Amino acid sequence: MKVGILGGGQLARMIALAGYPLGIRFIFLDPSVGACATTLGDHLHGDYHNETLLAELAKRADVVTYEFENVPANVAEFLAAHTSVYPAPNALAVAQDRLVEKDFLNEIGIPTALYQAVDSLSNLQQAMQRIGYPAILKTRTQGYDGKGQSVLRSASDLHSSWQKLDGLPAIVEGFVAFSREVSIIAVRSVSGELAFYPLSENVHREGILRVSESCENDSMQAKAEDYVTKLLTSLNYVGVIALELFEVNDELIANEFAPRVHNSGHWTIEGAETSQFENHLRAILDLPLGSTKSVGKTAMVNFIGGKPESERVLAIENTHLHLYGKASRKGRKVAHATVRAANHDTLEPLKKKLIALANEVDDS
Repeated sequence: MKVGILGGGQLARMIALAGYPLGIRFIFLDPSVGACATTLGDHLHGDYHNETLLAELAKRADVVTYEFENVPANVAEFLAAHTSVYPAPNALAVAQDRLVEKDFLNEIGIPTALYQAVDSLSNLQQAMQRIGYPAILKTRTQGYDGKGQSVLRSASDLHSSWQKLDGLPAIVEGFVAFSREVSIIAVRSVSGELAFYPLSENVHREGILRVSESCENDSMQAKAEDYVTKLLTSLNYVGVIALELFEVNDELIANEFAPRVHNSGHWTIEGAETSQFENHLRAILDLPLGSTKSVGKTAMVNFIGGKPESERVLAIENTHLHLYGKASRKGRKVAHATVRAANHDTLEPLKKKLIALANEVDDS
């Protein structure tokens, strides 16, 4: 069985590492010569729009998936005409445009912050009368890890923030005064089998995820599962999905969803019976899904910009290091580590040691 993956970054790498014990082989399409996943399979080197390479990928792969949501939707549609593509292109089309995404979430009964599309500075000024301050101005497409976003604290921020967008279509969203950020990782197979991981509690800084921690038996689990089930069934979705949420006064408000395996689910590699990466493969190949039950209490810490010496990370009790084979670069996710313990009190000092190492090398 051979799985094709659009993209050759660290998510594709972790999918491949999860698939090898199952006898699955991989072929990656990525324009970068040094894409870090490509040592784990065949590499089709070229642009995502190259129809010759797309045709070869469709011919050689039994099923195709993708590691990031900015894959052009028309590329996924081209492939879907020749082979099975999961998640289906319709999920990409919704997730790639923040306005379409927010409209869709509201239509299926998942609440979001107040929002409005804006296409000019005067339009933005008018929108702020309804949205209020503080707010966040975002590009409708291509934004990730805090890119293409500006915080609006007063009317004096509007002109400079609008200029930064350089004419790109935008959306302004009301600020959510949340008590915490959480996400739910869920998976649905070709046959419709569903499974949910325990909630992840997440900490972001400058729009980049820094820390995620598993939260078994969380009070918000049932509500999060209800929301993500609506999402999965409405999209007839196959594979792993992540729904990012804000908790506000014992309610959940959706931020966005990612139609792929997700950074906030990296803790599942060591912290769950079956990782999100293995279950993604099981889902798209219509194999029985594995247990999503957590194994102890687990936290994941990202290393951004650079990575500490491996010896220092591995010296922390019950810690596992994942290096992506990527060169250090400002704002770049180059590695992560997970640490597991029997309970929160035992986990907390170990997590703090990892965070301290991450802060030493942070170049975001």
